[in-house]
Amino acid sequence: MKLSARNMLKGTVVDVVKGATTAHVRLDIGGATITASITNEAVDELGLKAGQKAAAVIKSSDVIIAVD
Repeated sequence: MKLSARNMLKGTVVDVVKGATTAHVRLDIGGATITASITNEAVDELGLKAGQKAAAVIKSSDVIIAVD
């Protein structure tokens, strides 16, 4: 995977809380937690679940979750 973003924080998904249209994904990055708000559709497409390895990709004010 190649991205133009320079900041990628690898970690483990702590939990995924779905709402009506968006979900909050909490990622443990080694003692700190990052929360990203992404669509429910993205959660389903990525198959995000607690315990899964993932990364927070940060560019400007957006946080994007990426998985290999």
